[in-house]
Amino acid sequence: MAKEKEHLNLAFIGHVDHGKSTLVGNLLVKAGTINEQQLASGEDKFRFIMDTTKEEQERGVTIDLAHQKFSTKKYDYTVVDCPGHRDFVKNMITGASQADAGVLVVAADDGVMPQTKEHVFLSKTLGINQLIIGINKMDLVDYSEDKYNELKEEVSNLIKTVGFNPADVPFIPLSAFQGDNITEASSNTSWYKGPTLIDALDALTAPDKPTNLPLRIPIQDVYSITGVGTVPVGRVETGVMKKGENVIFEPAGASGEVKSIEMHHEQFEVAEPGDNIGFNVRGVGKNDIRRGDVAGHTDNAPTVAKEFDAQIVVLQHPGVITVGYTPVFHCHTSQVACTFLELSKKLNPATGAVDEENPDFLKTGNAAIVKIKPTKPMCLENAKEIPQMGRFAIRDMGQTVAAGLCLNVTPAK
Repeated sequence: MAKEKEHLNLAFIGHVDHGKSTLVGNLLVKAGTINEQQLASGEDKFRFIMDTTKEEQERGVTIDLAHQKFSTKKYDYTVVDCPGHRDFVKNMITGASQADAGVLVVAADDGVMPQTKEHVFLSKTLGINQLIIGINKMDLVDYSEDKYNELKEEVSNLIKTVGFNPADVPFIPLSAFQGDNITEASSNTSWYKGPTLIDALDALTAPDKPTNLPLRIPIQDVYSITGVGTVPVGRVETGVMKKGENVIFEPAGASGEVKSIEMHHEQFEVAEPGDNIGFNVRGVGKNDIRRGDVAGHTDNAPTVAKEFDAQIVVLQHPGVITVGYTPVFHCHTSQVACTFLELSKKLNPATGAVDEENPDFLKTGNAAIVKIKPTKPMCLENAKEIPQMGRFAIRDMGQTVAAGLCLNVTPAK
């Protein structure tokens, strides 16, 4: 079998109506994933590829995360089309937290808007370290080089504030609707000598498989299989698991030797990050472990948090968040109610600078550093050490109210 291409997740981010969905749509057509016959007619033809629900088409706004795949000579990509609309930032969080790179779309006729700033800060908070800037709607400013340079400077200053170096970031003049500079250089921007969007994508670096980090496998389900016994199922997030090694499940505390590893009904000796596996552990029964537990090596067990410090962004909350608030934290496969013990610092959401020490409350749009205590044992890691195990969403009243990452854990034992 030919080796599969490496895979990258791409998040398209930016202000509402700056043309993200149109850009993604045209990109998918030009990459050959979708044929022209599938398009609606009229000026919204590309956008409806990504905006598939009726409500989105009627409102003309991207609501949920659409996942589309396309390939180039170098990589296989999954596009996470992140909604720019304020109500839908929650979906953007789940999108960005899975992304290896971001494409920030800024409309040439509109410039940097409040959400452009927010998305840049959020994407950095959530771990996107590679960025491509698309200066879109160049057709609306007559492909003006001056307008392009003016915006390039404005966006450069913005991305510098969160630690990107503009010299390493391509700024591509685009018309998502007309198709300029998506797959081939456009004669309308003969003054531009940089890469097309596809070239810039293929110049991205594929993420390293985090095989050097400690083993962490969040458990999705636990099955009993005749002839095999108890089979926990999960995706290897970090590290490597080999047959014959000793593993422990936390917070359950059950441990034993790995007898078998299976993927797609085939037996394997080794499992690596990204592998969805079922595995059997000697001496561990169906009632010993459950969804939300995390498997790791016995000599470097998953951390069970007694309490933790986190950086969060409040996405939407009808009231205010105060000390004592206890919503549900969704982290890897676990869902545990956690209590806010302390509101330590309120941050400026556009720069990350401290605005206020020990604020009385937090509300929609605030970013903050907080201290949290789980109501029952849960596994969580410092996001700087094991990023895959340090991110979470906070849900309450049927919606995602906040998202964030763990800065520091006080272990339970």
